[in-house]
Amino acid sequence: IPKLAKILTADVEESKVVRKVARNALLELAKDEYNKILIMEEGLVLVPLIGAAAYKSFRPALYSWPSLPDGTKIEQSSKIPSRYGASELLLGLNIDTKDVDLEEAKKNAVIGRTQQQFLARIGAIEIEDGNKSDSESSSVQRLTTLLPWVDAVARLVLILGLEDESAIARAAESISDASISEHMRVSFKEAGAIKHLVQLINHPSDTVRLAVIRALDRLSISNHVCQTIEAEGVLKPLVNLLKQSNSETSHSLTSMIIDILARILDPSREMVSSEITSSTQTNAEEGILVDSTFLSCLVDILKTSNPNLQTKAASILDFIFTNEPCIEKLISSDIQSGLEAVFQQKSLIETEYDTEVNILELEEAGAAVSAASRLLTKLLDHQQFRQTVNSYNFTQLLRAILSSRIPLQFKNWVAACLVKLGALSNRHLDIEDPINMEVTLYETIPRLIQQIKGSLSQQVQEAAVVELQRIISQGVVDSTRAVASEGGIFVLMEVLGNGSSKAVEASLGVLYNLSMDEENHAAIIAAGAVPVLRKLVNSQKPEWMLALRLLRNLPT
Repeated sequence: IPKLAKILTADVEESKVVRKVARNALLELAKDEYNKILIMEEGLVLVPLIGAAAYKSFRPALYSWPSLPDGTKIEQSSKIPSRYGASELLLGLNIDTKDVDLEEAKKNAVIGRTQQQFLARIGAIEIEDGNKSDSESSSVQRLTTLLPWVDAVARLVLILGLEDESAIARAAESISDASISEHMRVSFKEAGAIKHLVQLINHPSDTVRLAVIRALDRLSISNHVCQTIEAEGVLKPLVNLLKQSNSETSHSLTSMIIDILARILDPSREMVSSEITSSTQTNAEEGILVDSTFLSCLVDILKTSNPNLQTKAASILDFIFTNEPCIEKLISSDIQSGLEAVFQQKSLIETEYDTEVNILELEEAGAAVSAASRLLTKLLDHQQFRQTVNSYNFTQLLRAILSSRIPLQFKNWVAACLVKLGALSNRHLDIEDPINMEVTLYETIPRLIQQIKGSLSQQVQEAAVVELQRIISQGVVDSTRAVASEGGIFVLMEVLGNGSSKAVEASLGVLYNLSMDEENHAAIIAAGAVPVLRKLVNSQKPEWMLALRLLRNLPT
């Protein structure tokens, strides 16, 4: 593939026969999805051949002030008309080239647009790309060619502006397939593809809409491009389209719309652009995001069995509720039953009995539960919601999740939500409270051990060991067993070897409490405790007495 691609992209002109054979070979290889990606990585992009007739609807702007392909206007530096009218004919004379410093991506976009529009205007746009054998075919509907990425990006954007529905859909599909890297996504943005795609969301053809949404979904993976998509006003047409897509055939469309919305309305994403912020505020002012039908659609998605969609729907609701509280509309949308559905996922229920539950399923379920717990925690801040919520039911569901096998990083919001539910029920959350005990055993202790093990900062490690010692010293039921089951013995032994004085002292305290249970003796000795403790005793450091006490507890 690299050698064939070099024939089509090299500066040295090969014979037409060689180029034709190389192109046909690559097109044949591109029928395989993996080979298609390899070809695009070599700088070639698949572009549909739509026929010369389709380009007849192309209407270039013959007289307009110069602008970049993405719509950015070039500043006019001179407004004084020239003596013989040359500045009116050659608009470039009004631009001070010293002030125009274009990035490489913008330069490539200008070059590509200029070349492709010129070919379209003279009617020669597919003469070089096609071949005689192609013209003999009875139909050109599904024919494609390969172009260098600069020309391909510009060609695809040009096709988006035509009137042929089939051509538009195929161009959008090609944009989706070609958006495999940040470089290509930014290239499409600079070429002006975003504006066309957003306008085409309201196209009457279902085929065009599906292809356009797929392209926007792939492009929005880039944070930079995602901001541009939002600035083009994509929220309103996407929300309207989501409200309409209730049929079974539109499941994939709904999934892609939710993907795009989740990237734009991400609670963790900082608004770094004033333009994006104003766009979000405009939509909020128009009531687009708090529309009852839209909120009901999101709640219905929470009730589905797809954890990925549940995660994104909960995240979108979190963003909306944080920026514009709409508690009454959420209650009327039955948000409570939606959250209950997330907390009652099949994979979460089966983990207690099935030891072979897919790890990926647990990851996905954990992400959904975390997002839903975060949303529930925020909803509980409002009195109106607290009056309608079934606190006991949610408490039982979250307690079961806390002791499940979902990854630890997804349990922090579950624990926070449980603590808030306990506080709202006027419970005394001391160390002996069942909820507090479970939070300690299933979230706090595993998290502290993970911090001790994985932290590169000695201060963070020391703070985690000291906190762990405090919990153990309070005598929380089964706390020593939780430390041992999470592999804490081996982690604490590593602290004895390279931790700070305070961390070593705290580790010895924890290990001493663990040594009170004979079941832990074998693990402590296997972790290499005896030689390390003897070394500490012989060193006569401040903590040598603690080391000696621990050593005496072990069967040595």
